[in-house]
Amino acid sequence: MAATHFQTYLVGGAVRDRLLGLPVQDRDWVVVGASPQTLLDAGYQPVGKDFPVFLHPQTHEEVALARTERKTAAGYHGFAFHAAPDVTLEQDLARRDLTINAMAEDEAGAVIDPHGGQRDIRDRVLRHVSPAFAEDPVRILRLARFAARFADFTVAPETVALMRDMVAAGEVDALVPERVWQELSRGLMEKKPSRMFEVLRDAGALARLLPEVEALFGVPQPEAHHPEIDTGIHLLMVLDQCALQGAPLTVRYACLCHDLGKGTTRKEELPRHIAHEVRSEKLARQVSERWKVPTDCRELAELVAREHTHVHQSGAFGAEARLRLLERCDAWRRPQRFAEALWACECDARGRLGLEDRPYPQRQRLLDDLAATQAVDLAAVSAEAVARGAKGPAIGAAVKAARLRALLSFTNAA
Repeated sequence: MAATHFQTYLVGGAVRDRLLGLPVQDRDWVVVGASPQTLLDAGYQPVGKDFPVFLHPQTHEEVALARTERKTAAGYHGFAFHAAPDVTLEQDLARRDLTINAMAEDEAGAVIDPHGGQRDIRDRVLRHVSPAFAEDPVRILRLARFAARFADFTVAPETVALMRDMVAAGEVDALVPERVWQELSRGLMEKKPSRMFEVLRDAGALARLLPEVEALFGVPQPEAHHPEIDTGIHLLMVLDQCALQGAPLTVRYACLCHDLGKGTTRKEELPRHIAHEVRSEKLARQVSERWKVPTDCRELAELVAREHTHVHQSGAFGAEARLRLLERCDAWRRPQRFAEALWACECDARGRLGLEDRPYPQRQRLLDDLAATQAVDLAAVSAEAVARGAKGPAIGAAVKAARLRALLSFTNAA
């Protein structure tokens, strides 16, 4: 029966990861020799609008018809797809981004590798499949993300050159915020996020997408606090600390933005960076608005940019100064966000050359301060203040005084 005369292949990341000896997370399938009607007749359920994607009738996994694509306009959306029974597997693989993602596996387990993906896995190289790579600027971000995942892979020189040409041609400027954030956020969560930014920088794309980050490289800091000296190198070390500690995306994004103000320090003030926190907060907001960053990441980034220096210095603070720090961080209403801010500060402190294993007692001390002040019975304190005739701000002052007493008591007991 004609409905069964098609072939199904496992393609892309599942083949790559199996060859790398990694767990296979998602399996993508391509059908060759079929039309949409062929699959419908075989019981597949359609799910795609832009190009034919179906659900397998038994496994419910997604399968796509083999297809080619043609560039029709600038940017990510500027493509026309062609899916038909005469599209071959090799044609489908040729439209993919990297050689290591352009392999397939047939039902017998044989690998189809027309572009040398197995060779590049052996040699640990990220290489584009064809000049068509240049038609989709998202691929620059995807490659950078793969560099962060496969940290021992290098990027082929001809691929770097192609990406630079793409940047020069303005392709990166056509990227939509949602796709940029999708790839940046995924790259931040990879094993070595610093690699993503190194690759973007090498391609010239970092200066277009995140000029605030690009501006940090080559900017000196006081060697006493930053043995690595270069602010950009420090940032990369902080991001890798986040990965080592298994920090969530909110913390990693906050670390990305925490020192942005140092890129705008006047030359005559270097290597010191007076009041960079205020500038960092403003620039973090600017980056978040540009790429439509989710609210939880955005808010934490601004908080950490503004307060990280105070957190670092809090070991020398008295009880009143620590209480003011908790107030500014809205720690009682947002304890989880405060805990994440402290986590970001620890990554910042450890993202320094030779200081990666240095203890950071500020984090636990401030969490203990929060716990001590959370134990205050606010209802009882407020009721007592009202009974004394207090109103409005006077009730707030009574609460603050009670929290300060609790903090002093806790500090003295410790």
